[in-house]
Amino acid sequence: MRNGSVQHRPFFKVLIANRGEIALRVRRSARQLGLGVVAVYSDADRDALHVRQADQAVRIGEALPAQSYLNIPAIIAAAKASGADAVHPGYGFLAENEDFAQACKDAGLVFIGPSPQAIEAMGNKAGAKEIMKKAGVPCVPGYQGADQSDEVMLAEAKKVGFPVMIKAVAGGGGRGMRLVTDAGSFADALRSARSEAKAAFGDATVILERAIQNPRHIEIQVFGDSHGNAIHLGERDCSAQRRHQKLIEEAPSPAVTPVLRAKMGEVAVAAVKALRYEGAGTLEFLLDEAGEFYFMEMNTRLQVEHPVTEAITGLDLVELQLRVARGEPLAVKQQDIRFSGHAIEVRLCSEDAAHDFMPQSGRMARWQVPEGIRVEHALQSGSEIPPFYDSMIAKVISHGATREEARGRLIAGLEQITAFGVTTNQAFLMSCLRHPGFVRGEATTAFIGAHRDELLAPRGDAAFTAALAGLLLYVTNPKAPIWRSGRSLSATFALPVKFEIAGHTVELEVTRERDGGYIVAVGERQDRFEIDQLNHDVVRFRHDGVMDSARFLRDGDQLYLQHRGIPLAANDLTLAAPKAVTANGGDGRVRAVLNGRVIAVLVKPGDRVTAGQPVLTLEAMKMEHVHKAGIDGVVAAIDVAEGEQVTTGKIVVEIRAG
Repeated sequence: MRNGSVQHRPFFKVLIANRGEIALRVRRSARQLGLGVVAVYSDADRDALHVRQADQAVRIGEALPAQSYLNIPAIIAAAKASGADAVHPGYGFLAENEDFAQACKDAGLVFIGPSPQAIEAMGNKAGAKEIMKKAGVPCVPGYQGADQSDEVMLAEAKKVGFPVMIKAVAGGGGRGMRLVTDAGSFADALRSARSEAKAAFGDATVILERAIQNPRHIEIQVFGDSHGNAIHLGERDCSAQRRHQKLIEEAPSPAVTPVLRAKMGEVAVAAVKALRYEGAGTLEFLLDEAGEFYFMEMNTRLQVEHPVTEAITGLDLVELQLRVARGEPLAVKQQDIRFSGHAIEVRLCSEDAAHDFMPQSGRMARWQVPEGIRVEHALQSGSEIPPFYDSMIAKVISHGATREEARGRLIAGLEQITAFGVTTNQAFLMSCLRHPGFVRGEATTAFIGAHRDELLAPRGDAAFTAALAGLLLYVTNPKAPIWRSGRSLSATFALPVKFEIAGHTVELEVTRERDGGYIVAVGERQDRFEIDQLNHDVVRFRHDGVMDSARFLRDGDQLYLQHRGIPLAANDLTLAAPKAVTANGGDGRVRAVLNGRVIAVLVKPGDRVTAGQPVLTLEAMKMEHVHKAGIDGVVAAIDVAEGEQVTTGKIVVEIRAG
């Protein structure tokens, strides 16, 4: 309703229909406004932090999103059972689902977001582009038709011209998105995009767009209220991406001038007013090398990267959402908004950057974050990272008077985070932030792809790190004498240590000298260490006249080590029996490379396959992972079924050579 007929919508208890760090983020602002908070959880999240910190928590189903966080009736029932009178969708899952917004409204619940009509109009990429075209906003050329047949899609792709981008019509976060460079690979990419979109959003519909080469990804944060007011809060540059998913976001953009900011902001505000839009939203644009911008889509929700906007404006965007949802007018006008300094956010993900950013799940053995920098997370030591949801486990945000100050603070903060037990992209993020192209503010959407080898190159002295790891395995061995400082009366003789680190097997010898020092010998190389302090998680030592320190965790035969911000894991093999190692698929057996759900079996027993041919697809953490044959031969057995959840290393397909 508008102006004189504005309806006040008071609410007192908010159910957060999401999980993890965003649930805790929404909880924080809700509690500051004196609101009660209800969490929901799947079986995989029973003991999660967002559950234990809520006033109440309601189970909504099994681990898979479709059975829990995408289950609209279960979430509505949870709100009723807990006495919640409002629902905040967070981001992802049902945040841009008009059916969910309507279900909340029908149940008498305040939906903290735009109307179902606005979500339907702008949450659908195809419909949003048509609306923007009519409003005179430049859009990326493409196809948004209702005919989704394979033949029509291929024909339209040829009309648009390759390279072409396939995009899921619903949702975001890079899911259901594929870049296709030629007609020959279009059919496989289309199938994969549809499958991923269906799994993530429940809608397999896609659109096509011409792929603009080397653009920047610029988005404008907007807000509207029920009184007809609309504002923008400047832009965010989200160009540094992998798998078409944002990895680093900053505000303001190094490429946007005040004149361009005003122009893009004006377009965004006009769209909000035309839609009579209420709440938080983001209009996303591609900015080409000539300075022209093209509308891509509107996200009708809060964004993962909203903290950088909060940092430079001083506003709490979740609080604004809550106030707008209960009928209050926006407390700030466009002329009141001031931008202060620069902010950068990185997404810390449980993934292996060196292996195509493959998602990782497991137990976070130790988790520590530093003071003095904003870290949004829902972790603690011992937390389980389940394979069913997004791989992002934390956001790290820095703010400084200048971009360089913000960048330096962010690197320092990342160096101090301890994440032992699950492989993360921590070191990769630091490499990105230190890269000369990023330092100069030149990163486009092609940045990570163009500089991948540089960004993944090993950092530091690998030989020194191996020597330090060997020393720590030696002194923390539970069967060895307890370390004590000072001189030793024991006889000095070398003891062997064998371990695996960074994919390599290292064999060395450690000798404790009578003066208390240690000699670590690998071949002809010798490193001398003096240990000043050794406790359960930190070692302070001297090496070549330099006092230094490292964090570590000894967990059985596993040693987690972090030196100068670079995390590594070493597996003690000193007493391990030799074992044969077979490359995945090289023996004819295709093994699951991660925990995940089988979404497509691409062959059947008796089929002849060639090495490298796709045979099965797993879905984990909202991404698809194609498994391929390791040898030429005939499919002898399929050991899994579609829909089955499998664990890492399980044999899924057997191939007989010949």
